[in-house]
Amino acid sequence: MRHRSLRRIVRVIFDRFLLLPIGAAIALVWANTAPESYYTVAQRLAFAVNEVGMAFVFALLTQEVVEAVMPGGALHSWRRWTLPIVAAAGGIAGASAVYLLYVRAAYEFALAPAWPIALAVDVALTYYVLRMIMPRSGALPFALLLGIVTDIVGLVIVAPRFLLVEARVGGAALILVALGVAGFMRAMRVRSFWPYFLICGPMSWIAFSWEGLHPAFSLIPIVPFLRHEPRHLDVFADPPDDDAVHHAEHEWHLIVQVVVFFFGLVNAGVMLKGYDTGSLAMLLAQLAGRPAGILLAVLVALSAGLHLPKHVGWRELVVVAFATSSGFAIALFFATGLLATGPMLEQAKIGVLASAAGAGLAILAARLLHVGRPAH
Repeated sequence: MRHRSLRRIVRVIFDRFLLLPIGAAIALVWANTAPESYYTVAQRLAFAVNEVGMAFVFALLTQEVVEAVMPGGALHSWRRWTLPIVAAAGGIAGASAVYLLYVRAAYEFALAPAWPIALAVDVALTYYVLRMIMPRSGALPFALLLGIVTDIVGLVIVAPRFLLVEARVGGAALILVALGVAGFMRAMRVRSFWPYFLICGPMSWIAFSWEGLHPAFSLIPIVPFLRHEPRHLDVFADPPDDDAVHHAEHEWHLIVQVVVFFFGLVNAGVMLKGYDTGSLAMLLAQLAGRPAGILLAVLVALSAGLHLPKHVGWRELVVVAFATSSGFAIALFFATGLLATGPMLEQAKIGVLASAAGAGLAILAARLLHVGRPAH
Protein backbone atom coordinates (compact mmCIF):
# COMPACT_ATOMS: atom_id res chain seq x y z
CA MET A 1 0.00 0.00 0.00
CA ARG A 2 2.81 2.41 0.89
CA HIS A 3 4.69 1.53 -2.30
CA ARG A 4 1.55 2.20 -4.35
CA SER A 5 1.05 5.60 -2.71
CA LEU A 6 4.70 6.46 -3.24
CA ARG A 7 4.50 5.53 -6.94
CA ARG A 8 1.38 7.69 -7.27
CA ILE A 9 3.16 10.67 -5.69
CA VAL A 10 6.21 10.22 -7.93
CA ARG A 11 3.97 10.00 -10.99
CA VAL A 12 2.15 13.22 -10.08
CA ILE A 13 5.48 15.00 -9.56
CA PHE A 14 6.77 13.93 -12.98
CA ASP A 15 3.48 14.48 -14.82
CA ARG A 16 3.13 18.05 -13.50
CA PHE A 17 6.78 19.12 -13.93
CA LEU A 18 7.00 19.69 -10.17
CA LEU A 19 10.68 18.79 -9.92
CA LEU A 20 11.70 22.31 -10.96
CA PRO A 21 9.82 24.15 -8.16
CA ILE A 22 10.89 21.44 -5.70
CA GLY A 23 14.53 21.98 -6.64
CA ALA A 24 14.07 25.75 -6.43
CA ALA A 25 12.43 25.51 -3.00
CA ILE A 26 15.26 23.32 -1.68
CA ALA A 27 17.79 25.81 -3.06
CA LEU A 28 16.09 28.79 -1.43
CA VAL A 29 15.94 27.14 1.99
CA TRP A 30 19.50 25.81 1.71
CA ALA A 31 20.99 29.13 0.56
CA ASN A 32 19.36 31.05 3.37
CA THR A 33 20.20 28.57 6.14
CA ALA A 34 23.63 27.22 5.13
CA PRO A 35 24.89 29.51 2.35
CA GLU A 36 28.52 28.39 2.40
CA SER A 37 27.76 24.72 1.75
CA TYR A 38 25.05 25.58 -0.79
CA TYR A 39 27.24 27.80 -2.94
CA THR A 40 30.06 25.25 -2.82
CA VAL A 41 27.79 22.51 -4.17
CA ALA A 42 26.07 24.82 -6.66
CA GLN A 43 29.39 25.97 -8.09
CA ARG A 44 30.58 22.40 -8.56
CA LEU A 45 27.37 21.39 -10.37
CA ALA A 46 26.90 24.57 -12.42
CA PHE A 47 28.87 23.51 -15.50
CA ALA A 48 27.26 20.06 -15.81
CA VAL A 49 23.77 21.48 -15.35
CA ASN A 50 23.87 24.83 -17.17
CA GLU A 51 26.29 23.96 -19.97
CA VAL A 52 25.41 20.30 -20.64
CA GLY A 53 22.10 19.29 -19.07
CA MET A 54 20.16 22.33 -20.28
CA ALA A 55 20.96 21.34 -23.86
CA PHE A 56 18.36 18.57 -23.49
CA VAL A 57 15.77 21.04 -22.17
CA PHE A 58 16.15 23.43 -25.10
CA ALA A 59 16.20 20.52 -27.52
CA LEU A 60 12.87 19.30 -26.10
CA LEU A 61 11.39 22.79 -26.45
CA THR A 62 12.54 22.85 -30.07
CA GLN A 63 10.96 19.44 -30.65
CA GLU A 64 7.65 20.76 -29.32
CA VAL A 65 7.81 23.77 -31.65
CA VAL A 66 8.69 21.72 -34.73
CA GLU A 67 5.80 19.31 -34.17
CA ALA A 68 3.33 22.08 -33.36
CA VAL A 69 3.93 23.93 -36.64
CA MET A 70 3.93 20.82 -38.85
CA PRO A 71 0.97 20.30 -41.21
CA GLY A 72 -1.70 18.88 -38.96
CA GLY A 73 -0.19 20.45 -35.84
CA ALA A 74 -1.97 22.86 -33.54
CA LEU A 75 -0.09 25.93 -34.80
CA HIS A 76 -0.03 25.18 -38.52
CA SER A 77 -1.36 27.91 -40.91
CA TRP A 78 -0.40 31.56 -40.74
CA ARG A 79 -3.87 32.54 -39.52
CA ARG A 80 -3.13 30.72 -36.28
CA TRP A 81 0.26 32.21 -35.54
CA THR A 82 0.19 35.80 -36.82
CA LEU A 83 -1.69 37.33 -33.90
CA PRO A 84 0.35 35.57 -31.16
CA ILE A 85 3.53 36.84 -32.82
CA VAL A 86 2.21 40.39 -32.74
CA ALA A 87 1.21 39.87 -29.10
CA ALA A 88 4.72 38.56 -28.35
CA ALA A 89 6.24 41.70 -29.88
CA GLY A 90 4.00 43.83 -27.68
CA GLY A 91 4.96 41.86 -24.59
CA ILE A 92 8.65 42.22 -25.40
CA ALA A 93 8.30 45.97 -25.87
CA GLY A 94 6.26 46.36 -22.69
CA ALA A 95 8.57 44.31 -20.47
CA SER A 96 11.79 45.90 -21.71
CA ALA A 97 10.36 49.44 -21.57
CA VAL A 98 9.12 49.09 -17.98
CA TYR A 99 12.41 47.55 -16.83
CA LEU A 100 14.61 50.19 -18.45
CA LEU A 101 12.39 53.10 -17.41
CA TYR A 102 12.34 51.96 -13.79
CA VAL A 103 16.11 51.44 -13.72
CA ARG A 104 16.65 54.85 -15.30
CA ALA A 105 14.26 56.53 -12.84
CA ALA A 106 16.19 54.95 -9.94
CA TYR A 107 19.53 56.07 -11.47
CA GLU A 108 20.76 52.44 -11.37
CA PHE A 109 22.25 52.48 -14.86
CA ALA A 110 24.52 49.51 -14.11
CA LEU A 111 21.40 47.29 -14.04
CA ALA A 112 20.38 48.17 -17.61
CA PRO A 113 22.24 45.26 -19.32
CA ALA A 114 19.97 42.79 -17.50
CA TRP A 115 16.86 43.83 -19.48
CA PRO A 116 16.77 40.69 -21.72
CA ILE A 117 16.06 38.58 -18.61
CA ALA A 118 12.68 40.32 -18.29
CA LEU A 119 11.68 38.99 -21.73
CA ALA A 120 11.62 35.31 -20.75
CA VAL A 121 8.34 33.38 -20.57
CA ASP A 122 8.16 30.00 -18.80
CA VAL A 123 6.15 28.15 -21.47
CA ALA A 124 5.64 24.98 -19.42
CA LEU A 125 4.26 26.94 -16.44
CA THR A 126 2.02 28.91 -18.81
CA TYR A 127 0.68 25.68 -20.25
CA TYR A 128 -0.23 24.12 -16.93
CA VAL A 129 -1.85 27.30 -15.60
CA LEU A 130 -4.06 27.68 -18.67
CA ARG A 131 -4.80 23.97 -18.81
CA MET A 132 -6.15 24.23 -15.28
CA ILE A 133 -8.20 27.36 -16.02
CA MET A 134 -9.57 26.62 -19.52
CA PRO A 135 -8.30 23.25 -20.75
CA ARG A 136 -10.12 23.14 -24.10
CA SER A 137 -9.73 26.70 -25.30
CA GLY A 138 -8.01 28.29 -28.27
CA ALA A 139 -6.23 30.45 -25.69
CA LEU A 140 -3.86 27.56 -25.00
CA PRO A 141 -2.01 27.34 -28.36
CA PHE A 142 -2.23 31.15 -28.61
CA ALA A 143 -0.34 31.54 -25.31
CA LEU A 144 2.17 28.83 -26.15
CA LEU A 145 3.15 30.38 -29.47
CA LEU A 146 3.36 33.79 -27.79
CA GLY A 147 5.74 32.38 -25.19
CA ILE A 148 7.81 30.44 -27.72
CA VAL A 149 8.34 33.47 -29.96
CA THR A 150 9.26 35.62 -26.96
CA ASP A 151 11.80 33.08 -25.74
CA ILE A 152 13.32 32.73 -29.21
CA VAL A 153 13.94 36.47 -29.29
CA GLY A 154 15.49 36.28 -25.83
CA LEU A 155 17.65 33.32 -26.84
CA VAL A 156 19.02 35.22 -29.83
CA ILE A 157 20.02 38.06 -27.50
CA VAL A 158 21.45 35.93 -24.70
CA ALA A 159 23.08 33.14 -26.76
CA PRO A 160 26.53 34.77 -27.21
CA ARG A 161 28.65 33.80 -24.19
CA PHE A 162 30.35 37.11 -23.54
CA LEU A 163 33.91 36.64 -22.24
CA LEU A 164 33.26 32.99 -21.25
CA VAL A 165 35.36 31.31 -23.91
CA GLU A 166 37.78 32.38 -26.57
CA ALA A 167 36.32 31.74 -30.03
CA ARG A 168 38.35 29.30 -32.14
CA VAL A 169 38.61 28.66 -35.83
CA GLY A 170 36.84 25.54 -37.06
CA GLY A 171 33.58 25.74 -35.14
CA ALA A 172 31.48 26.41 -38.24
CA ALA A 173 33.07 23.48 -40.09
CA LEU A 174 32.47 21.16 -37.15
CA ILE A 175 28.77 22.06 -36.94
CA LEU A 176 28.45 21.34 -40.66
CA VAL A 177 29.97 17.91 -40.04
CA ALA A 178 27.50 17.31 -37.21
CA LEU A 179 24.56 18.31 -39.42
CA GLY A 180 25.87 16.12 -42.23
CA VAL A 181 26.05 13.08 -39.96
CA ALA A 182 22.56 13.85 -38.63
CA GLY A 183 21.26 14.08 -42.19
CA PHE A 184 22.86 10.74 -43.03
CA MET A 185 21.24 9.06 -40.01
CA ARG A 186 17.92 10.60 -40.99
CA ALA A 187 18.32 9.14 -44.51
CA MET A 188 19.11 5.76 -42.93
CA ARG A 189 15.81 6.04 -40.99
CA VAL A 190 17.37 6.04 -37.53
CA ARG A 191 14.37 6.45 -35.19
CA SER A 192 15.89 6.76 -31.73
CA PHE A 193 17.10 10.19 -30.67
CA TRP A 194 20.08 8.72 -28.77
CA PRO A 195 22.38 8.19 -31.80
CA TYR A 196 21.73 11.77 -32.90
CA PHE A 197 22.55 13.17 -29.46
CA LEU A 198 25.47 10.88 -28.64
CA ILE A 199 27.21 11.18 -32.03
CA CYS A 200 26.17 14.58 -33.43
CA GLY A 201 25.52 16.25 -30.08
CA PRO A 202 29.13 16.36 -28.81
CA MET A 203 30.37 17.72 -32.15
CA SER A 204 27.73 20.44 -32.09
CA TRP A 205 28.47 21.20 -28.42
CA ILE A 206 32.18 21.67 -29.13
CA ALA A 207 31.41 23.75 -32.23
CA PHE A 208 29.17 26.11 -30.24
CA SER A 209 31.85 26.50 -27.59
CA TRP A 210 34.51 27.23 -30.22
CA GLU A 211 32.29 29.86 -31.82
CA GLY A 212 31.66 31.59 -28.49
CA LEU A 213 27.99 30.53 -28.30
CA HIS A 214 26.35 29.01 -25.24
CA PRO A 215 26.59 25.21 -25.69
CA ALA A 216 23.21 24.70 -24.06
CA PHE A 217 21.76 25.63 -27.47
CA SER A 218 23.93 23.12 -29.32
CA LEU A 219 21.30 20.41 -29.80
CA ILE A 220 18.78 22.78 -31.40
CA PRO A 221 20.23 22.41 -34.95
CA ILE A 222 20.09 18.61 -34.54
CA VAL A 223 16.42 18.41 -33.55
CA PRO A 224 14.91 18.97 -37.04
CA PHE A 225 16.59 15.72 -38.16
CA LEU A 226 14.74 13.64 -35.54
CA ARG A 227 11.54 11.74 -36.20
CA HIS A 228 8.45 13.92 -35.75
CA GLU A 229 4.68 13.59 -35.58
CA PRO A 230 2.18 16.48 -35.68
CA ARG A 231 1.36 17.78 -32.21
CA HIS A 232 -2.19 18.90 -31.66
CA LEU A 233 -3.81 21.11 -29.02
CA ASP A 234 -2.15 19.67 -25.91
CA VAL A 235 1.32 20.79 -26.95
CA PHE A 236 3.04 19.74 -23.72
CA ALA A 237 0.86 16.74 -22.91
CA ASP A 238 2.51 13.33 -23.09
CA PRO A 239 1.21 11.27 -26.05
CA PRO A 240 0.53 7.56 -25.52
CA ASP A 241 3.68 5.42 -25.49
CA ASP A 242 2.53 3.42 -28.52
CA ASP A 243 5.35 3.72 -31.07
CA ALA A 244 9.07 4.47 -31.41
CA VAL A 245 8.62 8.24 -31.65
CA HIS A 246 6.39 8.47 -28.58
CA HIS A 247 8.54 6.02 -26.60
CA ALA A 248 11.63 8.15 -27.29
CA GLU A 249 9.71 11.26 -26.27
CA HIS A 250 8.77 9.71 -22.91
CA GLU A 251 12.44 8.89 -22.28
CA TRP A 252 13.33 12.47 -23.21
CA HIS A 253 10.80 13.92 -20.77
CA LEU A 254 12.26 11.86 -17.93
CA ILE A 255 15.75 13.17 -18.68
CA VAL A 256 14.49 16.75 -18.76
CA GLN A 257 12.71 16.30 -15.43
CA VAL A 258 15.96 15.37 -13.72
CA VAL A 259 17.80 18.23 -15.43
CA VAL A 260 15.28 20.90 -14.39
CA PHE A 261 15.37 19.67 -10.80
CA PHE A 262 19.12 20.23 -10.64
CA PHE A 263 18.74 23.46 -12.60
CA GLY A 264 16.41 24.81 -9.92
CA LEU A 265 18.73 23.49 -7.21
CA VAL A 266 21.83 25.11 -8.73
CA ASN A 267 20.39 28.45 -9.83
CA ALA A 268 17.45 29.35 -7.58
CA GLY A 269 19.38 29.58 -4.34
CA VAL A 270 19.60 33.28 -3.61
CA MET A 271 19.90 35.22 -0.38
CA LEU A 272 16.58 36.94 0.04
CA LYS A 273 18.32 39.89 1.64
CA GLY A 274 19.76 40.64 -1.82
CA TYR A 275 16.47 42.24 -2.86
CA ASP A 276 16.99 45.70 -4.35
CA THR A 277 16.15 47.94 -7.32
CA GLY A 278 16.91 45.24 -9.89
CA SER A 279 14.46 42.83 -8.23
CA LEU A 280 11.56 45.27 -8.31
CA ALA A 281 12.37 46.38 -11.85
CA MET A 282 12.36 42.74 -13.02
CA LEU A 283 9.10 42.00 -11.20
CA LEU A 284 7.27 45.06 -12.58
CA ALA A 285 8.54 44.37 -16.10
CA GLN A 286 7.14 40.84 -16.08
CA LEU A 287 3.90 41.25 -14.11
CA ALA A 288 2.89 44.68 -15.44
CA GLY A 289 4.92 45.60 -18.53
CA ARG A 290 4.43 42.35 -20.45
CA PRO A 291 0.62 41.99 -19.90
CA ALA A 292 0.08 45.65 -20.80
CA GLY A 293 2.21 45.32 -23.94
CA ILE A 294 0.40 42.15 -25.02
CA LEU A 295 -3.06 43.66 -24.64
CA LEU A 296 -2.11 46.88 -26.43
CA ALA A 297 -0.47 45.00 -29.32
CA VAL A 298 -3.53 42.76 -29.75
CA LEU A 299 -5.80 45.81 -29.77
CA VAL A 300 -3.77 47.35 -32.59
CA ALA A 301 -3.63 44.04 -34.49
CA LEU A 302 -7.39 43.50 -34.26
CA SER A 303 -7.95 47.02 -35.54
CA ALA A 304 -5.76 46.10 -38.53
CA GLY A 305 -7.93 43.09 -39.37
CA LEU A 306 -6.44 40.11 -37.53
CA HIS A 307 -8.67 37.79 -35.51
CA LEU A 308 -8.55 36.13 -32.12
CA PRO A 309 -8.86 32.33 -31.91
CA LYS A 310 -12.35 30.88 -31.70
CA HIS A 311 -14.09 31.25 -28.34
CA VAL A 312 -11.41 33.65 -27.10
CA GLY A 313 -12.47 37.17 -26.17
CA TRP A 314 -10.94 39.99 -24.18
CA ARG A 315 -11.63 38.33 -20.83
CA GLU A 316 -9.75 35.21 -21.88
CA LEU A 317 -7.00 37.39 -23.34
CA VAL A 318 -6.46 39.14 -20.00
CA VAL A 319 -6.02 35.74 -18.35
CA VAL A 320 -3.52 34.73 -21.06
CA ALA A 321 -1.57 37.97 -20.55
CA PHE A 322 -1.08 37.20 -16.85
CA ALA A 323 -0.44 33.49 -17.45
CA THR A 324 2.52 34.39 -19.68
CA SER A 325 3.94 36.94 -17.22
CA SER A 326 6.19 34.51 -15.31
CA GLY A 327 9.72 33.93 -16.58
CA PHE A 328 10.83 31.46 -13.89
CA ALA A 329 12.95 28.63 -15.42
CA ILE A 330 13.78 30.36 -18.73
CA ALA A 331 14.49 33.69 -17.02
CA LEU A 332 16.81 31.97 -14.53
CA PHE A 333 18.70 30.50 -17.46
CA PHE A 334 18.92 33.91 -19.15
CA ALA A 335 20.19 35.42 -15.89
CA THR A 336 22.95 32.84 -15.38
CA GLY A 337 24.08 33.22 -18.99
CA LEU A 338 23.98 37.01 -19.08
CA LEU A 339 25.20 38.19 -15.67
CA ALA A 340 28.31 37.33 -13.70
CA THR A 341 27.99 36.06 -10.13
CA GLY A 342 27.37 38.99 -7.83
CA PRO A 343 24.75 41.45 -6.53
CA MET A 344 23.21 42.13 -9.97
CA LEU A 345 22.61 38.43 -10.54
CA GLU A 346 21.12 38.01 -7.06
CA GLN A 347 18.73 40.93 -7.59
CA ALA A 348 17.63 39.60 -10.96
CA LYS A 349 17.04 36.09 -9.59
CA ILE A 350 14.85 37.37 -6.76
CA GLY A 351 12.71 39.31 -9.23
CA VAL A 352 12.49 36.25 -11.51
CA LEU A 353 11.43 33.94 -8.67
CA ALA A 354 8.84 36.46 -7.51
CA SER A 355 7.38 36.58 -11.03
CA ALA A 356 5.92 33.11 -10.38
CA ALA A 357 3.11 35.14 -8.80
CA GLY A 358 1.89 35.63 -12.37
CA ALA A 359 0.26 32.20 -12.15
CA GLY A 360 -1.76 33.38 -9.15
CA LEU A 361 -2.71 36.59 -10.95
CA ALA A 362 -4.00 34.56 -13.92
CA ILE A 363 -6.18 32.44 -11.64
CA LEU A 364 -7.44 35.56 -9.82
CA ALA A 365 -8.22 37.27 -13.14
CA ALA A 366 -10.15 34.20 -14.30
CA ARG A 367 -12.13 34.24 -11.08
CA LEU A 368 -12.98 37.95 -11.29
CA LEU A 369 -13.75 37.87 -15.03
CA HIS A 370 -15.74 34.61 -14.84
CA VAL A 371 -13.44 32.69 -17.16
CA GLY A 372 -13.10 28.90 -17.12
CA ARG A 373 -13.01 26.72 -14.02
CA PRO A 374 -12.18 29.42 -11.42
CA ALA A 375 -15.46 31.13 -12.30
CA HIS A 376 -17.25 28.19 -10.66
